[in-house]
Amino acid sequence: MELKVDNNIDAVITWVDSSDVVWQNQINQYLEKKIDWNNKKDATRYNSINEVEIAILSIIKYAKFMKNIFLVTDNQSPENFDKLQKKARANNVNLELVDHKIIFRDYKNHLPTFNSCSIITMLFQIPNLSDRFVIFNDDTFLMRETSILDFFIDEKPIIRGRWDTFYEDKFFRNISVKIKSTFKKVDPKKTGYKLVQQKSAKLLGFKKYIRRDHTPVSVRKSILLDYFSKNPEFLENNIKHRFRDNSQFIISSLSNHLEVKNNSYVLENNLHLIYFQGYNHFITKLKLYFFDTDKSKKFMCFQSLELAQKNTLKYIFTWIDEKLDTNFNGTI
Repeated sequence: MELKVDNNIDAVITWVDSSDVVWQNQINQYLEKKIDWNNKKDATRYNSINEVEIAILSIIKYAKFMKNIFLVTDNQSPENFDKLQKKARANNVNLELVDHKIIFRDYKNHLPTFNSCSIITMLFQIPNLSDRFVIFNDDTFLMRETSILDFFIDEKPIIRGRWDTFYEDKFFRNISVKIKSTFKKVDPKKTGYKLVQQKSAKLLGFKKYIRRDHTPVSVRKSILLDYFSKNPEFLENNIKHRFRDNSQFIISSLSNHLEVKNNSYVLENNLHLIYFQGYNHFITKLKLYFFDTDKSKKFMCFQSLELAQKNTLKYIFTWIDEKLDTNFNGTI
C-alpha cells in the first residue's frame, strides 16, 4: 500500500444514535439477551445526550488547525448535523459523515457491527484521511485552546500515558482477585479498557505497556497501513467480532506501541485531562473548578453523562455553554 504523506491533521469521532429505533431493533437481532430500551440501567452503555455535538463544536473552536472532522456512523446523522456542518464550513473545516460501509468496504461480511474495537480498527480506511489524525470518543471534548504541538511534535505522535506492567505481573492485584473470588465470581480476563491495551502491546512482543486514559489519541495512518499490509490476518481477526471479545486489541494502543518500536513518538505523562465517571454534585463542581484554575488542562471526558441528576447536568451544561458559546442547557 502506497501513501502520500500530507501536512494536514484530521479529527475522527465514532458515534452511534442509540435512540434510533431501526438501530435498536438491529442490535437486538444479534443479541441472545435483548436490551430493554425502556430500562435506563439496561440501556446506559448506549445512551447519549448531545455529547457528539459538544465534541464537534469543541474541536471547531479549540483545534483550529484541524482540516477535516470525520464522524463515523452506522447510516445515521446527528439531529443538528446541517447546522454543525455550516458552523464547521464557516471556520474552514470540512465536517463529513462516514458510514461503516465505507470503512468496511472490503470486509462487508463483518457488518453490521456493534463493536467499538472493530469499528476503530478500520478508521484508517476513511477516504481522504490525512496521514496524521486524532481519534476522539463522542464523550471526549476540548475545553481549552490547543495547537498541533499538543498532538504531534516533529511529525511524531504524542502518547499520553505511562509504562505499566501486565495484569499477570501485578502480584498484589492477583492476590486481590483471588480474595474477591472467594466471595463472588470474578473473571480476571474480563474484557476492559486496560486489558485491550495490554493485548495490543503483547501482539508486538512488549513485556510492559503504555497505559493510556480517556484522552484524544494521535495516530499516523502510514504506520497502520504498513503494519496491516504485512499482517492482514491480524486485521481481519480483530474486526470479525460483532460484539466486544477478549481476544481483541485496540487500534489506538496498537498504533502507540508501533510508534514505540519505530522510536517515533513523544511520551507525555501529563494527561491534561479531567475525567468524570460519577456525578456527585459537589465533586462535579470541584472538578470543573480545578479545570478552570489549572491552565494546563485541555481535555474533558464525561462518561455516561445522562446518568447525572438534572441539577448537576444543568450545572455542567451551563459550564460548557460558557466555554463554547452554546445553549445546551436550554435542551434539558
